[in-house]
Amino acid sequence: MAVQRVAVLGAGSWGTTFAKILADAGRDVTMWARREEIAAEIRDRHTNSSYLPDVRLPDRLTATADPAVALDGAEAVVLAVPSQRLRENLLAWKDLLPEDAILVSLAKGVELGTLKRMSEVVSDVTGVDPGDVVVVSGPNLAKEIARKQPAAAVLACADHDRAVAIQEASFNAYFRPYTNTDVVGCELGGACKNVIALSCGVAAGLGFGANTMATLITRGLAETARLGAALGADPLTFAGLAGVGDLVATCSSPLSRNRTFGERIGRGDSLEAARAAQGGQVAEGVSSCHSIRELALRLDVDMPITDAMYRVCHEGVDPGTVGAELLGRRQKHEWS
Repeated sequence: MAVQRVAVLGAGSWGTTFAKILADAGRDVTMWARREEIAAEIRDRHTNSSYLPDVRLPDRLTATADPAVALDGAEAVVLAVPSQRLRENLLAWKDLLPEDAILVSLAKGVELGTLKRMSEVVSDVTGVDPGDVVVVSGPNLAKEIARKQPAAAVLACADHDRAVAIQEASFNAYFRPYTNTDVVGCELGGACKNVIALSCGVAAGLGFGANTMATLITRGLAETARLGAALGADPLTFAGLAGVGDLVATCSSPLSRNRTFGERIGRGDSLEAARAAQGGQVAEGVSSCHSIRELALRLDVDMPITDAMYRVCHEGVDPGTVGAELLGRRQKHEWS
């Protein structure tokens, strides 16, 4: 299942970075950008200054605002739009998708309303088996990788051959992809870490330090693993790149949109002001805390940090209040 021609649908920071990874690995990549001016800049100047300023893109990477052009002849299709917009975009693209192309999801989230993971959304719209969708997860801060700083990721797919094909297509001198067959665990790790990163940002905005961050990361990992267990995920996945690896990077770095968004909330900004300060880039944790909380309630899984972030973001509860409530919860054994 050798892959040479790749379409990347979405020209945000991670979509552009993943397209660069593929091109630097020797693949021929065509990106689709919603705005023609971004497509033209990528195509003509080999830059995407809206999302990756000061990064030059490879010559073998081009772009278009026409999805049919991007998809023509593609052997793999990378879906690089925000999780809550994946379904609507796929509905527009599904008749253009090459029949035998490997579908790859970069989105990290749980869909509002349906409470489906991204591979399930792809399957819903396209009719492909969800086990044939390759999911990318791990500690992947786009701006660092775009500057060729060493990083690793997990490519999860029930069909191991498809994961290997994308592994070979994306492996280069600075990006090391591993394969995994636990799609559920990798997708949940990627979705839940955005919510935990949001909480770490809130804590930082409230003036708390390293002990608090470490507590939120480890207890956030515990509640993610509980949800994963309820859905049949492999517990080892949460000890790997898609679990603790992604958590550490996203919860700790100022490059993390969810961390910086939460920090603004912790300092007293409104949701509207925090969104405006993001410059149009999406903090997935704001939506994900809603859908993940609903999924946890459906499965009777205790996720107190996720619930706290839902109350802050969607019920207007003061961050300091939910922090005190988290500390005042009933005492228990660590692993109960």
